[in-house]
Amino acid sequence: MIRISSVGILLLMLAAGGMAQDKPMAQTAATAKFGGLPVLPSCMTFAVEKGDPTKGPSILLIKAASGCVVPWHWHTANEQLLFVSGSGKAQMKDDKPMPVKPGDFVYLPGKHVHTFTCVASCMMFDVVEGAFDIHYVDKEGKEVPPESVLKEGSPGKKKVPPKT
Repeated sequence: MIRISSVGILLLMLAAGGMAQDKPMAQTAATAKFGGLPVLPSCMTFAVEKGDPTKGPSILLIKAASGCVVPWHWHTANEQLLFVSGSGKAQMKDDKPMPVKPGDFVYLPGKHVHTFTCVASCMMFDVVEGAFDIHYVDKEGKEVPPESVLKEGSPGKKKVPPKT
C-alpha cells in the first residue's frame, strides 16, 4: 500500500505542469520536467504533457536510455505510442518484435501483454486512454510484483556501483 501511495504522489507531482486542460498550450521537450517511477525501469523517465495519469487519460513524453528494457507487462488502458527519436523494438505477446523509429506509431490495446526495448536513446509520446498502471508478468503470463522483474542487475535496471 505504501508503494502505491508513493507512486500516486510522484505522478501527481509530475502532472502539475499539464493540469490546465481547457486552455491552449505549447510545451517544448527542453522545458519538460522528467521524473521516474519506482514501478518503471530506472533507465526510463517521463514528463506529463497533459492530463493526470493517476485519474484518467493523459499524454506522457517518455525518454529511455539505450539498452533500456521494459519487461513483459500490460496496462488496463489502451496506449498509443508516437515515436519521436532514437530506435527501439516493441513486441506484443505471440508476435515478432517490431522495430520502431521516428515517425512510427504503435497501438497497444488494454490488457494486451507486451515489452519494449530502447535500442538507441528513445523519445516517444504515450497517449494513455485511462489512468496509468503497469502489471508485469512472468514467462507463464502470471502477474508478478515489479520488484521481481526490476531487481538490481536485471535488464531495464541500472547497476549502481557499490559504495566504498
